[in-house]
Amino acid sequence: MLPAFTHPTADRARYDRATAHLDAPLAVCDLAAFDANAADLAARAGGKPIRVASKSVRCRALLERALAHDGFRGVMAFTLAEALWLARCGVRDVLVGYPSVDRDAYAELAADPKLAAAVTIMIDDPAQLAWIDAARAGGVEEIRVCLELDTALRLLGGRLRFGARRSPLHSPGQLADVARTVLRRPGFALVGVMAYEGHVAGVGDRVPGRPLRSGAVRLMQRAARAELAERRAVAVRAVRSVAPGLEFVNGGGTGSVQHTAAEDAVTEIAAGSGLLMPRLFDHYTSFRGRPASLFALPVVRRPGFGVVTVLGGGYPASGVAGADRLPVPWLPEGLRYDPAEGPGEVQTPLLGPPADDLLVGDKVWFRHAKAGELCERFESVHLIADDHVVGTVPTYRGEGHAFL
Repeated sequence: MLPAFTHPTADRARYDRATAHLDAPLAVCDLAAFDANAADLAARAGGKPIRVASKSVRCRALLERALAHDGFRGVMAFTLAEALWLARCGVRDVLVGYPSVDRDAYAELAADPKLAAAVTIMIDDPAQLAWIDAARAGGVEEIRVCLELDTALRLLGGRLRFGARRSPLHSPGQLADVARTVLRRPGFALVGVMAYEGHVAGVGDRVPGRPLRSGAVRLMQRAARAELAERRAVAVRAVRSVAPGLEFVNGGGTGSVQHTAAEDAVTEIAAGSGLLMPRLFDHYTSFRGRPASLFALPVVRRPGFGVVTVLGGGYPASGVAGADRLPVPWLPEGLRYDPAEGPGEVQTPLLGPPADDLLVGDKVWFRHAKAGELCERFESVHLIADDHVVGTVPTYRGEGHAFL
């Protein structure tokens, strides 16, 4: 087992040795880092189970590896079609994290008792129930339902908002009203409540070179945690008063695991990015993980002193466009993008003194900005233990799936 943190130069040597027989571009997962990150997440959860957010992984073998760790239970899928596929592959507890209007998938869900028992869908509007009923195509299985509570922090009468625009159900009363609607409607079972505080779990509070912004983020997050903990507790009590058989209350995310787990109302935590530690998760005061997922691009040109060109590289992450959404050249240390070109669709120039030590065919190692989207670029992931590739596993793409 490797120590929790190693020097980047040593990591580069290991990765180069492990993949010397493989041509880039390629993606790898450092299993020691993955397992250390999983253990850290479980420790921060303090005994509450972690539901793996599949959008941050998008590789069945790595989902299964996470679920094999103590403290992990269930998957949070990002589409209904994905959830059905995972259930068919043997995952027995899949929560769809977002509402769906996939009629074919609902018809399949309503017609299959095993799928209906394994998959829970998300709603935040009674109109979604009517849509589901219209899509059943004769299927009569009871569909498991989870309600989503809006977690946004609203100040100044709602004129100031922190948090993603997700559910319209902000107050405990609104959530309880929709719970009653579900209970009155035949063919549905209310089993869960979810509240994802992305403005706490997914926003770094220690950004290098931005001390004022980082301080402001910490103040906002402190206020948001306190407000949400109180409102979530009231909301869960309100729902349990009409649905005492509620099975779970899901909350959190990689950046807020220990804070959310401390709430009595929450029964399980969602997390995924913390397993792989993309670069956007480097900047937190509350935890530190180890990069486990990276990709290599080959040097194909040496245009001049202090510059090399690698093949491909234009792999931006979703979100508001900006430099923080780009992959970063990580190893060897000291490389940077040409500001006139950036990462390109088919080639990427890299500048810096290490360029002069790189030869055609050498690998440059990158870290993606966010976790799961990297697997949309590669059909397989090479699993590294010490300085050997010990397995190669398909991504969703490699298994022929692109769910979004």
